[in-house]
Amino acid sequence: MEELFGQEWEIVPAGGATGKAFFAKHEEQRLFLKRNSSPFLAVLSAEGIVPKLVWTKRLETGDVITAQQWLNGRELKQAEMNNERVAKLLKKIHSSKPLLGMLKRLGKSPLYPNMLLRMIEEQIDGELRQNQTVKDSLEFLRKELLNIQCDEKTVCHCDVNHNNWLLAESNQLYLIDWDGAMIADPAIDLGMLLYWYIPKKEWSDWVSRYGRTLTDELLLRMKWYAIAQTLTFIQWHKNKLRLQEMEKWLQFLNGILSSSSA
Repeated sequence: MEELFGQEWEIVPAGGATGKAFFAKHEEQRLFLKRNSSPFLAVLSAEGIVPKLVWTKRLETGDVITAQQWLNGRELKQAEMNNERVAKLLKKIHSSKPLLGMLKRLGKSPLYPNMLLRMIEEQIDGELRQNQTVKDSLEFLRKELLNIQCDEKTVCHCDVNHNNWLLAESNQLYLIDWDGAMIADPAIDLGMLLYWYIPKKEWSDWVSRYGRTLTDELLLRMKWYAIAQTLTFIQWHKNKLRLQEMEKWLQFLNGILSSSSA
């Protein structure tokens, strides 16, 4: 990374799971750098969904470095997920033809419910399968599989938690960290966001701000995907021996399962 900059630049790791992100600073110039980020980033930048892409450079090693504006700002608070701007930006993402076209060109094919269920069946270990909530959840996913088929397939972020929403000092809202993006039923984003952040009595208003009507069919799809994603989170935390987090997600799963899906 240092070979791109002179001695006067300060470069520090930006954290994150992959270790591929860095901050670079020199006097008033500040950049967010990433190693080998997807070409998808250019389209996200052009659409105004992530901070502006400044340049892309290929190193002699073959690595590609991207530099984005490093913006002062903060992540959204949990209560702010009820803000109309969140619903509007998510709708813009789900409706974007350029984003969908780029993911297809990158070789992404749509994620169908039966594929997701198969992945979950392979992931969940024997010990977790003894848990009654996990047992009931897997049974729900199997039982409702044919009832949640949906032709609508859009670009989905797949990790819409409040930490990934950046509100810049300029008051511009961004959704960052696109490593898990997929082409899928938009209910995969809507379900987790609503179950985690929005009181049930306000779902209809939130979905209306997003630009659609909260039907029984959409409710069932959101519940199905929220259960599916939560099961993967539970197994992930168990694998990392983060047992308190695992218990928290098990309680969350129980809440989804016991909620009305219509």
